[in-house]
Amino acid sequence: MAGPAADSPKHGLAAGDGAAPARADWTIDQDWAAYTPAQHATWKTLFERQTKLLPGRACDAFVQGMAALPIGADEIPDFRRLSDALMRRTGWQVVAVPGLVPDAVFFEHLANRRFPAGQFIRAPHQLDYLEEPDVFHDVFGHVPLLMHPAMADFIQAYGEGGLRAQRLGVLDMLARVYWYTVEFGLVRQADGLRIYGAGIASSATESRFCLDDPSPNRLGFDVARVMRTHYRIDDFQETYFVIDSLDALLDLARIDFAPLYAQTRGAEVMAPGEVGVGDRVVKRGTGAYHAARRG
Repeated sequence: MAGPAADSPKHGLAAGDGAAPARADWTIDQDWAAYTPAQHATWKTLFERQTKLLPGRACDAFVQGMAALPIGADEIPDFRRLSDALMRRTGWQVVAVPGLVPDAVFFEHLANRRFPAGQFIRAPHQLDYLEEPDVFHDVFGHVPLLMHPAMADFIQAYGEGGLRAQRLGVLDMLARVYWYTVEFGLVRQADGLRIYGAGIASSATESRFCLDDPSPNRLGFDVARVMRTHYRIDDFQETYFVIDSLDALLDLARIDFAPLYAQTRGAEVMAPGEVGVGDRVVKRGTGAYHAARRG
């Protein structure tokens, strides 16, 4: 995975406090008409690459959601049209933000069924790696599953839970749940393991690695285990957690996390590639990829 160029601009919160937009909720106008032909061409390159790669890899709900939305290869989607389709199906809408937003703002949007999507698109030299979530990651990766009722309810519940976790000082625990589900989750279907996490679905390299490479672990999802598991932000994941169905997220959305926070607080946090005694192992990885990276 190649890193971004040193002169790549930062967006939203990553650009510093002075980059905050005028609105307190950090929303901006998408200004769809301002996208350039080159930016639409970048979207087209990314879109065509992923849509060729994901059949047989993405879960059925992702494929169905994509087909039901006004998303195509030729242009960056208009958030207003996406919101119209989402509102009819699950009551969600997409709002434009400049990039990363403060945690409290992010949770407030999710709790009110508003998905904040980065308005910018990556540069052509960043096709394979981007530190920040752009419009391709946010829209292509996340929005199709917002058409699924279980995911729609789970992400709203996550927003509500995030506001509580901030007050309790346990946001790191809840962030791991989001990372290993919404961003990098796998789901079991009758025809095998499939991708539902947006961080995988929007990445050509990780779409292959998570299912095909012998290196990573695939473990059965257990929320308490996930809450005390570090994750990678700089490379492929060393472990992917597998849920049995997207509907299992509804059960997760209804959990009272307070006892789990009490149970997990102070517990040893596990390394990303560690397999514990009580883990439900779907497939134990070799660890070869990350061992080679560490030299």
